Amino acid sequence: AGGEEVEIAVSAVVNAGGLHAQWVSRQLGVPDEEIPSRHLARGVYFRLLGRSPFSRLVYPIPEPNTAGLGVHATVDLGGQCRFGPDVEWVEQEDYSVEPGRCASFYEAIRSYFPALPDDSLVPDYAGIRPKISGPGAPAADFTFRQHGAIVGLYGIESPGLTASMAIADHVLGMVR
Repeated sequence: AGGEEVEIAVSAVVNAGGLHAQWVSRQLGVPDEEIPSRHLARGVYFRLLGRSPFSRLVYPIPEPNTAGLGVHATVDLGGQCRFGPDVEWVEQEDYSVEPGRCASFYEAIRSYFPALPDDSLVPDYAGIRPKISGPGAPAADFTFRQHGAIVGLYGIESPGLTASMAIADHVLGMVR
């Protein structure tokens, strides 16, 4: 904390740096050719004004060769409904939500909820998903790479949270 250097001896390092996993690997001395490319997919959400018409998650049929699952409906613990995320490829982290993007949301949502009233969506929030495949490339799932005593976890987005215990077991097997 005071700017002094500290040296720590470890038998393995697990790089679970999320959006910054590639940068962390470079800082640890992993050669660039061993690090998968990083692509940032920003996804925004719009909140539905009023009561949610749904009590469960609603997913549209995914479009083939797309980077996401489509604009779906989620309901939080307070019963509030949100729609999202979409996919926008960005070069840097940007968590703003442009209100004008709601037009494409109305179209997507009405494919499975035609009764969506006009002027019922308001900007809510944005998130950034780390991807290891970019625009125009076939979708690729997250990956684990062993670089000697370093294990890099790359491209892990929200399904990785659901699978975190299985991921931990797998990584533990890699470092043993």
